[in-house]
Amino acid sequence: MDYGKLNIIGIGPGGDEHISFYAKDTIINSDVIVGYKKYIELIEHLINGKEVYSTGMMGEIKRCEAAIEYVLDGKDTSVVCSGDAGIYGLSGLILEILDKKGLINQIKVEIIPGIPAFVACAASLGAPLMHDFACISLSDLMTPWDVIEKRIHLCGEGDFVTVIYNPKSKKRNWQIIEAINILRKFRDEKTPVGIVKNVTRDGEKIIITNLRDIDFDEIDMFTLIIVGNSKTKNIGRFMVTPRGYLEKYKV
Repeated sequence: MDYGKLNIIGIGPGGDEHISFYAKDTIINSDVIVGYKKYIELIEHLINGKEVYSTGMMGEIKRCEAAIEYVLDGKDTSVVCSGDAGIYGLSGLILEILDKKGLINQIKVEIIPGIPAFVACAASLGAPLMHDFACISLSDLMTPWDVIEKRIHLCGEGDFVTVIYNPKSKKRNWQIIEAINILRKFRDEKTPVGIVKNVTRDGEKIIITNLRDIDFDEIDMFTLIIVGNSKTKNIGRFMVTPRGYLEKYKV
């Protein structure tokens, strides 16, 4: 039997202009589109007349298994994820499920990159990621909080610019406060902090504040936070982490 092709696609941070041409073409040429309801809404204009399978939050395994079933039925299927599918997305989960089902070498899989949310947020803020950085998700649904807490401590100790995904939800509202309090132990209180909500989407909001004055009420589940390191500074309306060029070349 001829199987369909399974595409795992990063659609970028949300704005249509930030979806790659190849990702768009692949979506348009697919028989079935699978994704979280919010992400499906973002690409509705690309999927008119197509079969769609979507779920709400916590439906990741159902979506992955449904996509595999469509492919086994001979349908070219695209699973869409926000940002890049390999960064807190579904690429890894799909590959793990295919492996468990003994299908990893039977089905043609293509993973199509997308602009990660942290890259879009960094561009909106200026240049906060010019030097070494680390990404941390505060969601403790899959990772125990003590592990997350240890990683935040190490980010602080290592003086990494720290990108914080999943900072807050209706049920998880204390983790971001704890994370910032940990970083305050290693950073000056005036260290710049960038808060970006709904990056590239309607309602985008960009705030540059500092560790002392961060307003936790501005943060929700559609927010990404970038905490600077000891060298990060504000230049005009931008947040910048110098790479060291000026000092190196005596500019």
